[in-house]
Amino acid sequence: MRILFVGDVVGGLGRRTLRDLLPAIRETHEPDFVVVNGENAAGGVGITERNARDIFAMGVDVITLGNHTYRHREVYSYLDEEPNILRPANFLRGQPGHGWCIVERGGVRLGVVSLSGNLFMKAGRPAFSEVEVALGALDGKVDQILVDMHAEATSEKVAMGWHLDGRVTAVVGTHTHVPTADGRVLPGGTAYISDVGMTGPRGGVIGVKRDLALESLITQMPTRFETSEEDPWLMGVLITASQPQRADAIEAILMQATNTQ
Repeated sequence: MRILFVGDVVGGLGRRTLRDLLPAIRETHEPDFVVVNGENAAGGVGITERNARDIFAMGVDVITLGNHTYRHREVYSYLDEEPNILRPANFLRGQPGHGWCIVERGGVRLGVVSLSGNLFMKAGRPAFSEVEVALGALDGKVDQILVDMHAEATSEKVAMGWHLDGRVTAVVGTHTHVPTADGRVLPGGTAYISDVGMTGPRGGVIGVKRDLALESLITQMPTRFETSEEDPWLMGVLITASQPQRADAIEAILMQATNTQ
């Protein structure tokens, strides 16, 4: 079984890049499931129902989110209604949405869990205790489990990988938008990477127009950020598994887009 996970889709350019490159990835790698982090799909911050529907229409099975989940109020009811869009499971239970789901294809059931880090980020409850609730809910119901650990601190992501090693198929890190080189299968059989990267403009500063990012950093004054349109890439990982909740391999997928309109 193959799971394609695509890192943070940034703005309209990120959505177009996903649309343009996903068919070629499907043809080459033949993933059984496609999971996409849509945290920055709406103009670089958050997601709207329209954005989500566009991404699902590309054949994506699950959309995970992160710290910008609630940036656009219009999406709140959709988060409750649509089973396959996930906000972090360790947000407060009273907040819109849910943190895990199950998708099935060809008799294989994939459980997907969304988590937020706690270090330097605002999440309602601890990720390490809440993931146990999610795993308990999925126990006996799925063949494979993928966890999106949306976190700022690399240490927290690495720790989550070790914490879940042997209990889930994969722990993939998102949020920092820069792909890391530490993709591997841990001793217990869990595929791990600290950050998958982003799908969008590599020509900016983690998605933002570089002149605006530089202005903010140099002047230390408030600056209105805009999404860059330069050098679009799709960044993701392909996870293969031949046994339940045990990965065989994890492979980086880094593709540059051309003529994305």
